[in-house]
Amino acid sequence: MKTEVRWSDQVAAFVSMLPPDAKKKLRAGIRALVSDTGDIRPLVDELTGFQRLRVGEFRVIYIDIFEHGKRVRFCLFAERRDVVYELFRKMVLDDIRN
Repeated sequence: MKTEVRWSDQVAAFVSMLPPDAKKKLRAGIRALVSDTGDIRPLVDELTGFQRLRVGEFRVIYIDIFEHGKRVRFCLFAERRDVVYELFRKMVLDDIRN
C-alpha cells in the first residue's frame, strides 16, 4: 500500500526553528514514516488512535488516515519529549470540548 506523509503547520514551524543537525535528523525521521521505520508506538487513554514517532529528544504525534486507497500519515504535532504529550493532550481535549 502506498503511503504519503504530510506535516501540519505546527510541525513545519517546529522543525524550521531547530538547529541544523536536529532539523536534519527530525526531517529524516518523519520521512522514514513512509516505510514504517522508526521508533513508532500507539498512544493510549485520551490519545488512543494517535501514534508517536520518537527521534532522539523529539516526539512527533501523527494519525493514519486513508484517502483514495492510499494511507496518509498526517503529522499533527511535534515538540520535545518533556512537554509533547501534555501539550497535545490539552490541545485534543480542548478541541473535543469545543
